[in-house]
Order: sequence, then C-alpha cells, then structure tokens
Amino acid sequence: MPSLFPEPSQPRVPSTRQHPESRLIAHCDGGARGNPGPAGYGAVLQIEDGETLAELSEFLGIRTNNYAEYSGLLGVLAWTLEHGYRRLRVVSDSELMVKQIQGRYKVNSPDLKPLWAEARSRIAQLDEFQITHALRHKNKEADRLANAAMDRGMGREPGRATADSSEPKRELKATPYPKHPASPSPMLRGFTRDGVVHVLGDAKLPDGIFVKIVPE
Repeated sequence: MPSLFPEPSQPRVPSTRQHPESRLIAHCDGGARGNPGPAGYGAVLQIEDGETLAELSEFLGIRTNNYAEYSGLLGVLAWTLEHGYRRLRVVSDSELMVKQIQGRYKVNSPDLKPLWAEARSRIAQLDEFQITHALRHKNKEADRLANAAMDRGMGREPGRATADSSEPKRELKATPYPKHPASPSPMLRGFTRDGVVHVLGDAKLPDGIFVKIVPE
C-alpha cells in the first residue's frame, strides 16, 4: 500500500544545498486507468534556463485520477524542499487541483482533503509559489512519465502504446441524479472488491450512471 503522502521516486539523499534565488519550474501529471484503477504520476523539474534537474515517476496502486494528480504535486514539493529550492512554479493539466490549491474551488472529497492540507503545508515552507493550469498537450513529458509509472505497476513495458495509455483522463465531478430515466437499466452480474465494482463478462458500465447492487 503506497504512502498517503507520496514522495519522489528518486533516491532520497539529504541535501544541505540552498538556492534562494533560483526558481524551479515543474510540470506534473497524474492518471488512473479505470478511475479508480492502476494509478501513477510523473513530473519534470527544471530551472528557468531550461536545464532538467529531475524526472519523477511513481506507481501509486489502485487510486483515482484526482488522487494521482495531487500525488504528483506532493512529489514535486517534497523534491523542491529537500534540495533547498525556495521558489517554485508548478504547471498541471488538472483544472480541479489547480483551482483547489488556488482557493477558487472547495475541497469536498474526504480522500483529497488530507492531500490538499499536506500540499498547503509544504507550500507554506516556500518563499514563492505559483500554480497554473495548462492543456494536456503542453504537459507531454509529465504525462509520459505518469504513463510509464502505470505501465510498470501493471507489468507492462514502459512506453508501449496501449489503449489504456491513450484513454482520456476523467476527473471526479458531481453528476446530477437523473429524475426520470428514459428506459430501465439492464441487469449485469459482477462483484465488489475494496469498494470497486467489477462487472463479469465483456460488458462495461457507461460513464455517469448510478449502480444498484443486489446481493445474490
């Protein structure tokens, strides 16, 4: 079981270096295949002249997309503080996480609240912090490292093209309950494990539906 507050995947070597004037720019990304499903994050940390200082890539087990996005931010913050940098700009393609960290969105998820609180605690240790949202195509290297982490965790060859790796990420958002269903929902057979519904056979659950579980 991965730690609640993931740290960078590179070897952790205590550092006494200080870089008060240097600003780091970090691109981070996280994803899950199944949401929840096998999850991972990736990040690239550079200084302002473009030199890459570190690439982080960590498999997280069975998690959600949003959990993985926060794990990427926490990994970046841990690396930054450990290596003595005091100024950081983060770029992420998770609009939800960015606006929650900025204070523009509330954090309602009980799974994300401790991650948000830990991120804010680490941010408070910096002299300067910015976080901005970017479209996914501008975050390609971090996305590649996140997918490599998921590939490793699933026992796949990193970088191998799969349908899973190209699947668009879906963030957890509130969905209104349908008041008047157009037609009865079909009955599917399956089971639950660790709070996750597994459907038997080749059937797949459509996105956005509500599931009623009937014991057999």
